[in-house]
Amino acid sequence: MTIRVAVVDDQALVRRGFAMVLEHQPDIEVVAEAGTGVEALDVIRQNRPDVVLMDIRMPEMDGLTATATLVQEADWPLKVLILTTFDPDEYVYRALQAGASGFILKDIPPESLAPAVRTVADGGALIDPTITRRLIGRFARALATDTDIAQRLENLTDREREVLVELAKGASNAEISETLYIGAATVKSHVSNILAKLGLRDRAQAVVFAYESGLVTPGHHDIGY
Repeated sequence: MTIRVAVVDDQALVRRGFAMVLEHQPDIEVVAEAGTGVEALDVIRQNRPDVVLMDIRMPEMDGLTATATLVQEADWPLKVLILTTFDPDEYVYRALQAGASGFILKDIPPESLAPAVRTVADGGALIDPTITRRLIGRFARALATDTDIAQRLENLTDREREVLVELAKGASNAEISETLYIGAATVKSHVSNILAKLGLRDRAQAVVFAYESGLVTPGHHDIGY
């Protein structure tokens, strides 16, 4: 199955560069490009891509607003992958809250871009551990614990809470398996149960939930440098 992708970035050279890398993949088709959030809404509504690579800072409408709008109105399984520089940008955290499935750095190696798109298209979430540790922790620090969200933690078993903590660190299933001494299949099952019990769409939302519920607090765990 061909993955249909839209690339949204206000810098034409960056946008075309991402598109060219993806266009060389036999299973990926770039169906649209846009340079502003407003343009993005138009072309994405028209072309209905599977995955959108979305820049954050753009004229007319930023990537946060565009992401929230698209995720809320899309009547197809649209996935949004946020593009960012290393700048600690609160918009990235807010984009995850708005429904983005993850984010990658703009200087991602070309050979890593297509796998990232495939991961998100396949229903997974892509959260670069470096960004997770430094960025989400920084902005989650300013958020008060939501009591209603915290109460939803009671739906989880002790082991599921442990898995959720590892997810919040940006750990992969393999890393969680090694850390908690449980099989990879068991980790996958736990992750599915966590998402179902908490009513979350993907791992990206699980990370946000872990911070907002107070299960994970910045600095409490060894998740940064």
